[in-house]
Amino acid sequence: MRSDDDARSGGSVPMPRQAVTMQDIADRVGVSKALVSMVFRRVPGPSAETRKRVLDVADELGYRPNRTAALMSLRRTHLVGVMADIRNSFHAEMVEYIVAAADDHGYEVVLGALTPTHAEPKVVETLLDFRCEALILLGTELSTDVLDTLGERVPVVVVGRRVGDGAVDVVRTADGKGIGTVVDHLVDLGHRRITHLSGGPGTIAADRRSGYTRAMRRHGLEIDVVEGDFTDSAGTVAAETLLGRSQLPTAVIAANDRSAIGLIGELRSRGVRIPEDVSVSGYDDSVLAQLAHIDLTSVNQQPREQAATAVDAVIQRLDRGRTESVATVLRPRLVARRTTGPAPAPVEGSQSGVS
Repeated sequence: MRSDDDARSGGSVPMPRQAVTMQDIADRVGVSKALVSMVFRRVPGPSAETRKRVLDVADELGYRPNRTAALMSLRRTHLVGVMADIRNSFHAEMVEYIVAAADDHGYEVVLGALTPTHAEPKVVETLLDFRCEALILLGTELSTDVLDTLGERVPVVVVGRRVGDGAVDVVRTADGKGIGTVVDHLVDLGHRRITHLSGGPGTIAADRRSGYTRAMRRHGLEIDVVEGDFTDSAGTVAAETLLGRSQLPTAVIAANDRSAIGLIGELRSRGVRIPEDVSVSGYDDSVLAQLAHIDLTSVNQQPREQAATAVDAVIQRLDRGRTESVATVLRPRLVARRTTGPAPAPVEGSQSGVS
């Protein structure tokens, strides 16, 4: 006999389906429940054939793992915190690759966004509050003492920045050499008046500045640095500074792509041709640099390789017992595009070359 509720629904109320368990899968495959658990936790042991059989049966039975219960029993979260500047297109690209690499290892990413109201210490504490088992910090400027203290709490991977011996792992490219390849490129094009738009006082900016200085000295050229930072507005201000001089440089190497693009925009608005009058290069080879209407000469930092290496460093710490810190330095690669070209021929009596 149907109840009133049954009648209103148009039929009998379906009984809830009993959840499929790991024991059900084990019974169907003919293995132990412990082995099935190892497959879902992605730990070494089961053969590739056994893993496939377990996963195929799980799909057939409609198994849905109880992730919360599993994590509680293991007292683990399998969460990796990633700190990134959301205004930095290179960081955004890195996050994309980190998420993919983490997923391959069964980890999820919690993104901690740096903003004007959320500085690095606050972002780090928020990620730890989420019970992240490890942290990947993109372009951090935290002091080495703070990083070492943090590294004693959880595994920490610093990406993009040089850090001395300590408790954290490091993944970066050789920024000094990267900038040096830009100087060499411009010298080969005949440039002698080459200015560097710096990225500010941080460690990353300092490495790029010192790379410029060393390369200029190697070529016997005069060093010329315009102070700035990693924002596009710094490029705009730098352009005003250069236009106020009696003579423009023939080339400018910006500390990153954003400041280079800001510089180009302001110079072009004032009638300076890029690269006929001034060649401009950036650093990071970001998505912005690769846009067809920008086509910026830049230095590629191998973001996919950095991301994979950073995630692997986390896995080595969390799942494979490594305790010693490791630093990995990748080789950057110059990507020449349309914003750099041959140095303009000197013109007698010329000042800035701009009316």
